[in-house]
Amino acid sequence: MSRTLHAEWTKLRTAGGTGWLRLAVVVLTAAVGAATAASVTCHVAGGCGQDPAELSLTGVYLGQAVVAIIAVLAISGEYGAEMIRLTFAAMPRRFSVLAAKAAVVTGLVLVAGTVASAGSVLAGQLILPGHGLAGPPLSLGNGADLRAALGSVLYLALIGLLALGVATTVRNSAAAIGIVLGLLFLFPLLTATVSAGAWRRHLEQIAPMTAGLDVQATANIRALPLTPWQGLGVLAAWATGTLLLAGLTLQLRDA
Repeated sequence: MSRTLHAEWTKLRTAGGTGWLRLAVVVLTAAVGAATAASVTCHVAGGCGQDPAELSLTGVYLGQAVVAIIAVLAISGEYGAEMIRLTFAAMPRRFSVLAAKAAVVTGLVLVAGTVASAGSVLAGQLILPGHGLAGPPLSLGNGADLRAALGSVLYLALIGLLALGVATTVRNSAAAIGIVLGLLFLFPLLTATVSAGAWRRHLEQIAPMTAGLDVQATANIRALPLTPWQGLGVLAAWATGTLLLAGLTLQLRDA
């Protein structure tokens, strides 16, 4: 397994564009979060009800798309170049290959996500004071704010695993990216068109992005369809399901 991990790390690290994509995760996430924080101003006494942590971490909405691309390229690039046959010839245990790819993608995304989340929180700390928001200032010393920041890092890692599972199953970069983005953004669109409150709440509870990003909430938590960690658990279930399907596909189909 150690040799498989080393091989997968070498392939992903040396793949063209991976370094730029990692940088894009950090820059886009932090930049969008900073721009959102700078654009919010409240002139109402007592604040306008915005959540400082959610505002600062808004960039995760865009960063997750880049994370999905990184994860998809980790496997679909080999299928596109037909190098996957060599991979399985050298490492015939296909579950081990998938596990190694998942571990490498997770590690890479955790590092980039941690830097992106820290940068977003720092930008929020510098920009939000004086914008009229009620409540204590954003701080990682606050348990809720720390949970939002760490939860965002875990959210990005789970998005990577979800995308890896989808890409392994469909074996096509464009199709995999389209499916992942569809899973993430289709549910919010459906929710917006549903008028029945009960059905809307159920859709929010099963939607991978909507439920997963509940982990960022630090205000009005009782109004959420799920608790923050339960919402992240929904995303984890989606990621686990796609990886199990990917493992089954690897076993039943030729390379």
